[in-house]
Amino acid sequence: MSKKIGLISLGCPKNQADAEIMLSKLQNGGYEIVDDPGEADLIIVNTCAFIESAKKESIENILDMASYKEDNPSVKLLVTGCLAERYRSEIFAEIPEVDGVIGIGADNDILDVCDRILSLEKVEEYPPKENLCFDGDRVLTTPPYSAYLKIAEGCSNKCTYCAIPSIRGEYRSRPAESILAEAEKLARNGVKELIIVAQDTTRYGEDLYGKRALSPLLRSLCKIDGVEWIRLLYLYPERIDDELINTIAEEGKIVKYMDIPVQHCSARVLKRMNRQGDRQSLTALFGKIREKIPGVTLRTTFIAGFPGETEEEFEELCGFISEMKFERMGCFAYSEEEGTPAANLDGMLPEEERARRADIINDMQNEILDSVNESLIGKEIRVIVEDYDGYTDSYYGRTVMDAPEIDTQICFTCGYELNDGDIVSVEVINCVDGFLTGEVI
Repeated sequence: MSKKIGLISLGCPKNQADAEIMLSKLQNGGYEIVDDPGEADLIIVNTCAFIESAKKESIENILDMASYKEDNPSVKLLVTGCLAERYRSEIFAEIPEVDGVIGIGADNDILDVCDRILSLEKVEEYPPKENLCFDGDRVLTTPPYSAYLKIAEGCSNKCTYCAIPSIRGEYRSRPAESILAEAEKLARNGVKELIIVAQDTTRYGEDLYGKRALSPLLRSLCKIDGVEWIRLLYLYPERIDDELINTIAEEGKIVKYMDIPVQHCSARVLKRMNRQGDRQSLTALFGKIREKIPGVTLRTTFIAGFPGETEEEFEELCGFISEMKFERMGCFAYSEEEGTPAANLDGMLPEEERARRADIINDMQNEILDSVNESLIGKEIRVIVEDYDGYTDSYYGRTVMDAPEIDTQICFTCGYELNDGDIVSVEVINCVDGFLTGEVI
């Protein structure tokens, strides 16, 4: 029997890491992985369901893959990931072309699930979320020089706007020995950049060791030969302590880039979000980080139009952003998610007003980014090579200031041949429409 698998993974890097483990299990079980879904006997859509736009994208991809049944009725379709965990039987009811729906706890059984579906069985399974495994070989879907390293699963923060705790379960740290063993293997296979991910990386270790353990984990990762860059995503502000700041400042392999999702600066709005802090405490935190880590790139995210956000609180947020001048930032209009406490809060703003406020903040950030880029002209910056354009004889890559899929690239020239994954020093020459250009020193 032909056993060809096509897989589409949507959403966050954590979901992508889960997909890579599933691909390895299937490959080791005799399946051939194909890039073209039209060649597959079974198509897996590993879905996201974080906000409304992510759910729509997941459903659109499921329907797109279901269309392959028109030319080949024997092709099978399996839905996994967060949408499957969140909506379960509703997916079968709404999209009859689907042959299987499994929750995240069934990812470990992906080989058996696919075998059964190809044997013409309809499969629907939702084991405990805690069954999701951290360990296992992976088929990297990132470039070979860069990989995500998931250090925890789930979330216990209970932000009122977020459905992740109900989808992924409580926060569960991965043992350090497992993380280090995988990192060493990735390095032996040529990975130079490790991107540390979890729903809240700063919470790492609290459940497992009774204390925060991100800093000692990072210092151990820095000792691994072959690893040159370690990048941190999703650091929650209330758990960024002096130990972590000092670790990032002192360890040369940790790129000076911190992704710290803040969401707002108003104390009242943050309290309604079930988050901590206020404008004063956040200003002090970012000031300390910039003092202790010179040249650090700060990335953050905000939610505009949260239920009850007054015009004055929105203006306070705009003032905070103008004052902080984050090197990287994204703002999203509040997305009303069923089953979350925020969906039942009073003061729900019209969608048009939420979008208007988000647009204002994003326009502000574009101006800040232009200013940041202009300040880089004439300076030297480290870049990881990602691509070559033979037509212009130019290379493209990410600077230390840029995470994959999130941020941007720099275009640069070099007097000698480079390979993807090389890390080089580039002098920034110009900035055109927010896009940096330069040349290798």
